[in-house]
Amino acid sequence: MSQTLTHYRNCNICEAMCGLEIAHRDGAVVTIKPDRRDPFSRGHICPKAVALQDFHADPERIRTPLRRTADGWQPIGWDQAFAEIGRRVRAIQQQHGADSVGVYLGNPNAHNLGSALFLPRFQRVLGSRNRYSSASADQLPHHVAASQMFGAGLAIAVPDIDRTDFLLIIGGNPVVSNGSMMSAPGMPARLKSIVRRGGRVVVVDPRRTETARLASEHFAIRPEADALLLCALIRVVIDDGLADFGDVADLVDGYERLAAATADFTPERVADAVGIAAADIRRLARGFATARSAVCYSRMGASTQSFGGLCQWLTVALNVITGNFDRAGGSMFPQPALDLLARAPRSDPAARRPPRSRVRGLPGHGGEFPVATLADEILTDGDGRIRALFTIAGNPVLSAPGGDRLDQAFARLDFMVAIDIYLNETTRHADIVLPATSGLQIAQYDVYFNSFAVRNTAKYSPPLFAALAEQRDDWRILQGLIACLGGPDEPATPESLLDAALRSGAYRDLGLSLDMLLAHPHGIDLGPLRPCARERLRTPDGRIRLAPDLFVGDLPRLRDALATDAAARSDYPLRLIGRRLVWNHNTWTHNAPRLLKAAGPITVQVHPDDARRLGIADGQLVTVRSRSGRLRLPAEIDPDLAPGVVSMAQGWGHDRPGIAMRHACAQPGASINSLTDATRVDPLTGNAAFNGTPVAIDPD
Repeated sequence: MSQTLTHYRNCNICEAMCGLEIAHRDGAVVTIKPDRRDPFSRGHICPKAVALQDFHADPERIRTPLRRTADGWQPIGWDQAFAEIGRRVRAIQQQHGADSVGVYLGNPNAHNLGSALFLPRFQRVLGSRNRYSSASADQLPHHVAASQMFGAGLAIAVPDIDRTDFLLIIGGNPVVSNGSMMSAPGMPARLKSIVRRGGRVVVVDPRRTETARLASEHFAIRPEADALLLCALIRVVIDDGLADFGDVADLVDGYERLAAATADFTPERVADAVGIAAADIRRLARGFATARSAVCYSRMGASTQSFGGLCQWLTVALNVITGNFDRAGGSMFPQPALDLLARAPRSDPAARRPPRSRVRGLPGHGGEFPVATLADEILTDGDGRIRALFTIAGNPVLSAPGGDRLDQAFARLDFMVAIDIYLNETTRHADIVLPATSGLQIAQYDVYFNSFAVRNTAKYSPPLFAALAEQRDDWRILQGLIACLGGPDEPATPESLLDAALRSGAYRDLGLSLDMLLAHPHGIDLGPLRPCARERLRTPDGRIRLAPDLFVGDLPRLRDALATDAAARSDYPLRLIGRRLVWNHNTWTHNAPRLLKAAGPITVQVHPDDARRLGIADGQLVTVRSRSGRLRLPAEIDPDLAPGVVSMAQGWGHDRPGIAMRHACAQPGASINSLTDATRVDPLTGNAAFNGTPVAIDPD
């Protein structure tokens, strides 16, 4: 009889890095349970973790390289695939220039050790400035604010949630997301702990979310009004004499300028536009500023909107001026064992002039352009048009704004290569698909999200299962692409690079190395967050820029919104916001039957007052239309929404021909990005403005 063995690793589906205990036998998973000895997740997992076994065993996964032909998809050998890719890409770049070949990186790359370490090498060899990723669909405002205020895009301070007395959440739902840009598994227990020790949790969101149900108080703000609220909170702190910089007082520049720039954003002036009474705004500001410790956390609803950059700047500014930056219980910098920020050069944010995209002139940040303009760069003729594209672990047809137009754009490409495990809505356009390992087949150390974690830990997990058939690890595929494009030999491995980083990192005095992590399969606890701003700031003089020109210069646009919002509602009177389901993660978990079973039908949620006004019954089919498109789907009457706001789950829409995702197609749903408008972006950062999309609903 074969023996049941146990393997410990981190889940790599979302940012939470939950520790897993996996029982396996004869190459198959028996059970997936929480690892109660993991020092970070402490016995928590969410439903997504059990889907790892579905991905591993799914018969619809691609297991050999494929080439698209007139007669359909045909298997192709790796050597032949690389030879054709090298020949086609080099020919296109020789004729049309390096920028004629683009790259799109999907979300799973951020959760993959090999991809995180080898993608920069591949991009350097490709030599194109046309780089795009899912970052500009949700998190770019965080990085731009960090770059402008602290000198580096990775200088992200996160809530010290386990020691705070007042957590203000604006546009975030960490109970479902596990703390996006604030990696924190087990959020329900963490939030309840704040309240239990006498603290407060306040949620500001147009919907009474799963997080809001656990909060001390919920304010139903109007979509895209978050920056107005933040300005008013700052105004109250300043006017009431509550400003206090704490231990970083000697590091802060620009307070007087911030005070002058926000002078006219009083609670009374913004209350109607925000949808929160002026008295409540003042009470909220005073409670936050006078708490023993407090921290403001703004996330998806605040980032994926027309004022995303302002929201993230003002969030940081509020934490700084209330003495809640770089202190226990406030906003603090993590110190990961593999420290990307420590390698970032010191840089003057005021001296930076971001590159601009060819067609719309959108700003580039962090070495990439906004995905909102990718279709423009493919469909618009002229020098520099993207004629070939690599997509790596991404499905932008469903996850990017104006996805239907991207679908049309990909069909126009001269050549396309996809690294993926499925034929999906995006990869069906590829000429060659290269199948990668994933999930339980890869070695894992989380390169990126330890940089956003609420506690410093380190954990490495070797692969549990070997590659299937002709699959290769992502990093080996990238090595092959580097070679076929004429790049240098890459003798390094993810393990050798990781070991070198650990041995030279902040915990080298502890003897931290890959061997040490292998000897501690549950992970190593490196301690709580600690004050470290003086060593983490990357501005040339080591100071905090509280009022950067970029953001102060955008405040007139925010003032204009006070007067123009009502007029903008005439043709499309409702505002669409997205929502995330605990049972899925964007588009790449939709072939897991156990997750789809729990998700239920894909609906548009409508407040009862709006439903009565429009004559809509629960479950009735309705048409939702925007300037960009229309969808027909069932209505769900939901009192947790604010009046005038409707909501759809993100990541669905598996109803296009030519895909091979049996489980997903059994419940295709509808894609919210058939309604979102790729021309709606935050002009400061280029981030897509998904939330607040103007829509109308017509009952059938």
